[in-house]
Amino acid sequence: MEDQLRDWLAKQDYEAITELAGRKRRVLSFLTALTYDLDPLISWRAVEAMGLAAGRISDEDPEYVRVHLRRLMWLLNDESGSIGWHAPEMMGELLRSRPQRFTEFVPIVISILDLEEEDAVRFRAGTLWAIGRAGRVNPAAVEAAIPGVVPCLDDSDPQTRGLAAWCLGQLGVSDQHLGHRDRLLSDPSPVEWYEGGQLVTRRVGELARAALESSRRSNS
Repeated sequence: MEDQLRDWLAKQDYEAITELAGRKRRVLSFLTALTYDLDPLISWRAVEAMGLAAGRISDEDPEYVRVHLRRLMWLLNDESGSIGWHAPEMMGELLRSRPQRFTEFVPIVISILDLEEEDAVRFRAGTLWAIGRAGRVNPAAVEAAIPGVVPCLDDSDPQTRGLAAWCLGQLGVSDQHLGHRDRLLSDPSPVEWYEGGQLVTRRVGELARAALESSRRSNS
């Protein structure tokens, strides 16, 4: 099954993956494994497919998906060796896919920002992605994340800075947090960005300016 899923991911055939998930729930385990693929594009597409497949399964068996979400949480802790490199992103995609069904997991995703520094650094950018993706469709649910997201604008890692700016834009609050940050708005540092099934390079300042413009349009 894993080889077939990888082939579909390469072709971006998410419809086939979702249809299979409706018949074989183990798809979630195989997609999780594929987030460790050596090809980063396959890895990211597996993250995206996870939200679609798990959402489909949850329409019939939400408890099965809750068990999988708890498994992803376990992959973040010391007992597992903190090997869940894309666990926050997968959780965020599912919360985006079914924003009203798994709200009890939203505070858990937000709390990843509060992990001990040695652990948080590995998951911070992915957690910002998860919060932003969930917040795009249900900003009120992740509003509590804002105090934890704002300090990330000053992080030494450009990936984290860029995703923090983008995240605030998704939540519609970038105007008050980015408008005075001229240095961030002109930051040329590169950010690896997944969008529309492709990986591209963006700039921190580019993401910050887009977030600021989006927020101002929404509030006008």
